[in-house]
Amino acid sequence: MGLSIGIVGLPNVGKSTTFNALTKTQNAQSANYPFCTIEPNKAIVPVPDTRLLELAKIVNPQKIQHSVVEFVDIAGLVKGASKGEGLGNQFLANIKETEVILHIVRCFEDSNITHVEGSIEPLRDVEIIETELLIADMQTLQKRVERLARSAKSGTDKEAKAQLEVASLLLAHIESGAPVRTFQEKENEWFLLLDRELRFLTNKEIIYGANVDEEGLESDNDFVVQLKGYAKEQGAEVIKLCSKIEEELVSLSEEEQVEFLKELGVCESGLDTIIRLGFHKLGLISYFTAGVKEVRAWTIHQGDKAPVAAGVIHKDFEKGFIRAEVIAYEDFIRYGGEAKSKEAGAMRVEGKDYVVQDGDVMHFRFNV
Repeated sequence: MGLSIGIVGLPNVGKSTTFNALTKTQNAQSANYPFCTIEPNKAIVPVPDTRLLELAKIVNPQKIQHSVVEFVDIAGLVKGASKGEGLGNQFLANIKETEVILHIVRCFEDSNITHVEGSIEPLRDVEIIETELLIADMQTLQKRVERLARSAKSGTDKEAKAQLEVASLLLAHIESGAPVRTFQEKENEWFLLLDRELRFLTNKEIIYGANVDEEGLESDNDFVVQLKGYAKEQGAEVIKLCSKIEEELVSLSEEEQVEFLKELGVCESGLDTIIRLGFHKLGLISYFTAGVKEVRAWTIHQGDKAPVAAGVIHKDFEKGFIRAEVIAYEDFIRYGGEAKSKEAGAMRVEGKDYVVQDGDVMHFRFNV
């Protein structure tokens, strides 16, 4: 879908280890999806979905193919990034191209791993990065306001005055220290245009990844409690993970992973939770096709209609769309497959206006 999640964090917080685990997951799964060349700082990983396994039990396909999410390792962030310190300009350019931010925050003590700020203070670390993002948005918007002011004054752009009014309000909002996501006029058409063009960093969804040690997986330490309190105020979510263990898990078989996690007292790896949550934050859902060659999850936006969903398989399917034959996932499982679902009257024929639901098992009819 061309949508991605950017991983950010200060040095030595576990960001690289987390990304390495994602990269290993990608490499382990590479045979299951059609991507040839993947850039070194990108990992395209499968979305955990047990529904595919349940469908496969009925259909017995040759292979199973998951939906995928792209993660981008955003390197080079230090204090002063918005002023070009470190690889600041590169960092800011990379993160503009992502839709969701995964902010890895160190929430464990370890004297063998130095911290760039000299101590473990999650909220300070969060503030450093979010301040850099805010300053970058401010600088970007200031340039736009200056340009709009010149256009409004000269009268060369009739819409400049209206856009300037909204841009000025937004700039005052940012200068007060508030992120773009809390701006009151977000439904205004001029704001939407500004955001589409400038891709404000502080308007992106954030997931906080609380990186803990092994003991921290069992119960929340004080650092995690602080981070969760802050995230709640921001309307964001915190996922707890131990990046070191995540990297070790990738080398284990599925059965060994389950047993290992069970011993740690957790049901699911932190990365799996992040991948699924990230998929949701991107506004994506999956529908399924189920045949003897493959059981496959196809990725679409929530709210997409049947022809658009068909076009994800092949553009010709969208152009020549006639109808979609749809079975809800629960019915497909309940009745034991397509034929029995059809006999039970659970298969529906839907037209061009049908809004595809997450988990629909679909078959498309089309003209070539």
